[in-house]
Amino acid sequence: MRGARGGLGVRGLLAPLRRLRPSSSLRATFTVSFVAVACVVTVLVGILSYSAAARLVRVDQQTVFAEVVRDLRELVELDPLTPEDFTPSGSGGPRDDLIRSGRTDVQVLGPAGQILDEGAPGLPVRPADRRTAGAARAGVMVEHGEVEVGDDRYRVATVALGGGRGAVQVAQEFSDTEDLLRDLQQRTLLFVSGVVLSAGLFGWWLARRQTRRLVQLASAAEDVARTGHLGIQVPVAGRDEVGRLGRSFDRMLVRLAQSEEDQRRLVQDAGHELRTPLTSLRTNISLLRRIDELPAGVREELVDDLAQEARELTDLVNELVDLAAGQSGTEPVQRVQLADVAEDVAATARRRTGREVVVRAEGGTTVEGRAGALQRAVSNLVENAAKFDRGGSGAIEVVVARGGVGGPFPGDHADQAESGELRQLGGLAGRDDAGDAEVVRVEVLDRGPGVAGCDLERIFDRFYRAPDARSLPGSGLGLSIVRAVAAAHGGAPFAFRREGGGLVIGFTVRGV
Repeated sequence: MRGARGGLGVRGLLAPLRRLRPSSSLRATFTVSFVAVACVVTVLVGILSYSAAARLVRVDQQTVFAEVVRDLRELVELDPLTPEDFTPSGSGGPRDDLIRSGRTDVQVLGPAGQILDEGAPGLPVRPADRRTAGAARAGVMVEHGEVEVGDDRYRVATVALGGGRGAVQVAQEFSDTEDLLRDLQQRTLLFVSGVVLSAGLFGWWLARRQTRRLVQLASAAEDVARTGHLGIQVPVAGRDEVGRLGRSFDRMLVRLAQSEEDQRRLVQDAGHELRTPLTSLRTNISLLRRIDELPAGVREELVDDLAQEARELTDLVNELVDLAAGQSGTEPVQRVQLADVAEDVAATARRRTGREVVVRAEGGTTVEGRAGALQRAVSNLVENAAKFDRGGSGAIEVVVARGGVGGPFPGDHADQAESGELRQLGGLAGRDDAGDAEVVRVEVLDRGPGVAGCDLERIFDRFYRAPDARSLPGSGLGLSIVRAVAAAHGGAPFAFRREGGGLVIGFTVRGV
């Protein structure tokens, strides 16, 4: 049953993972993204840091020069100083104070603007400076924002001594500050480049580390797509999203492998079971060629046999379809009242068999599930009870109650469980895996011949029929459908013999 469609289904599921090829595209994307972010952040920090530092240095230099000029103006306004007072002397005059306080260059001008004491280096004297040197009021000033002296640039201020006695020029070099800032700029660029390069290397390493598991997962997906083998080892390490993806992919492969195995077994079992009625049909059809030679009683027996074989073959095919439909999971999940489902099944069974079917319900019987599948499971149990208790006069009881096997209603199941008569197949059938409040059970009780203890463990297997039941019509698929429906709803089937004769058989599902 796998065929082309099954193969395409697996490839379709693996298609998103095949896109995660072990190429460098995802790794390169991570690396480039990391480098881009690091580059933008580093460049912004570098620019802002350099701008702030340069602004602070320039403002500080300007402030120092402004203070020197202000002190000089206050000095000449307070005392009538002459140019000789600013000439170099060993006694520490005003000139030494200016040079010491501001690390400035001082040049002294005479009344006509001539240079009396040249600075180091000598400063240019402009017409405005000469006019200031002849000014009558002390403290008159002219300032030049940028003056080139050789290869250097200076700020220059000329302050009048007053009374036409001359002027004093003070200068502050700022080209060395700009050289310092230029050096800082180069260092910042080198730092930014180093950070970007380091970020690239670290980003590549980090991307390689983060994508390594994705590459391994993609390789596993490609191996599955290429070989069709679902037993590939999937890397599932880690607790992050990649680890979750690996675990999900591993669970998906397990489910696919289980589905493939179920399909294979179903095909094999169905093929085995179909051979018997088909062989009988072929034999009877071959006899039809000589039907005119057969006695009337033999003819009637042959026709009845053909009709019986056709009915059994039809029932087998229908149950195979029901089993496949129950495993497909295409029916939508909704809230279902199991008590109502049991009432509908009981009403149908009364019409078909003429037997009395009693439904008892206790507690909440609401579950989340597929109504059609649950109804099919309950119907199979009731029909099974009616078939194996043909001559019975007692009512077939259907019990729907909250709680696992051995629960509060009916009350005699615990003794059966303790005596080893109870057979259940995993899931939530007992009290161990879930509390009673989370489990709803469905039981069908009859007074038929029951089932031998050695057969209780196998009655839910596909096509299995107890030796005492092989002469009765049926395919052995009804109870396997019950098991599949119970497992799909988080539960499990169970069966045990009733005290006084008969059988209790049913299943549990997870309640809400």
